[in-house]
Amino acid sequence: MAETADAIIIGGGVHGASLAFHLAQRGLKSVVLERRFIASGATGRSSGLVRMHYDLEPESRLAWESFQYFRNWAEMVGGECGFTRTGFLQFVRPQYIDQLRANVTMHQRIGIPSLVITADDVHRLAPAFKTDDFEYAAYEPESGYADPSSTTQALLEPARQRGARLVQDCEVLGMQIKGDRVIGVRTSRGEFFSQVVVNAAGAWAAQIGQMAGLDLPLTTWQHDTMFIRRPKDLGHTHPTVIDFPNEMYFRPETGGLTLVGLEDANPIGESPEGDTDHAKPGFVERAIERICKRIPGMDRGSLHSAHGGYDGITPDQRAILGQSGLEGFYLACGFSGTGFKIAPAVGACLAELIVDGQAKTVDIVPFQLERFSEGKLLTGKHSYENIWH
Repeated sequence: MAETADAIIIGGGVHGASLAFHLAQRGLKSVVLERRFIASGATGRSSGLVRMHYDLEPESRLAWESFQYFRNWAEMVGGECGFTRTGFLQFVRPQYIDQLRANVTMHQRIGIPSLVITADDVHRLAPAFKTDDFEYAAYEPESGYADPSSTTQALLEPARQRGARLVQDCEVLGMQIKGDRVIGVRTSRGEFFSQVVVNAAGAWAAQIGQMAGLDLPLTTWQHDTMFIRRPKDLGHTHPTVIDFPNEMYFRPETGGLTLVGLEDANPIGESPEGDTDHAKPGFVERAIERICKRIPGMDRGSLHSAHGGYDGITPDQRAILGQSGLEGFYLACGFSGTGFKIAPAVGACLAELIVDGQAKTVDIVPFQLERFSEGKLLTGKHSYENIWH
């Protein structure tokens, strides 16, 4: 028997869960269709960084609005998101100091607690760090990381209490279309009908777009991370860091671990069905070499584990948000590996767009699909080097 809902959300990751949460707050009952299980795609493999440092103002605004949720989770959502405050540091090469200062000024104008500090300041914050390859860093003392799977579950629970439904092990097979409007979907678990369908399918978003007659400008990218057992004398924690000089990022993890991800050699265009239980050959060796450059004492650590993951990526490495193509068909995809930290605000904005016709929390018009056909790819006013490749 076919099921009807106020909205159909394709994808049970953090963005699908966030939208279900915000729609429920507006009185709409959604059905979330997940091909495997909750947070089984990009969300479950996310590194979970919670920071606001971007060179594009709309992204920083989304991150700042989302941060209000992460640091006030119990009051605003309920349950646990695992937010851990570590402080966040952004390192850039010396030739990008002017851009760093300009971006921090932009962040401060928004209201983000951020400042520029010296390499000596960084060494006082993290004595184990080597700091001779940069002069200044951006510092967000309130930032850190959260647990993506817990965040997703916590967003879904109040939505389900207000009537949302989660259907797992449910693969979308096609769109139900009448005229120029989407009216539902066909799935491996039957038919679902709604005047609102949202593509939040992560690495599978392009395939869902094709079902609606859209050739979305996104493909997949594969990304590996590893966990190192940190030597006890390096301390029980350290700041979360994006390290452009070494083309990596890292953060602490409970149990005396450090998570490390690299920004280079990430394969493009692979099937999202690829192996995510293991990292690519050579990744661990490269990641160990990089983290030991920044934290020399880490050479006395040991490998805990390593794995991979897939996400959707666009030509400008920014998300696609909004309505496009079929009437009632909305997009929340192409997050290019940085979607977790902005998910609460993205869900709020899309719920506003669906219910009110316009997003108010943050202006998401710059993220609409039409920017690609109009040649208006998003780039920061004070952009850094493109280290992602």
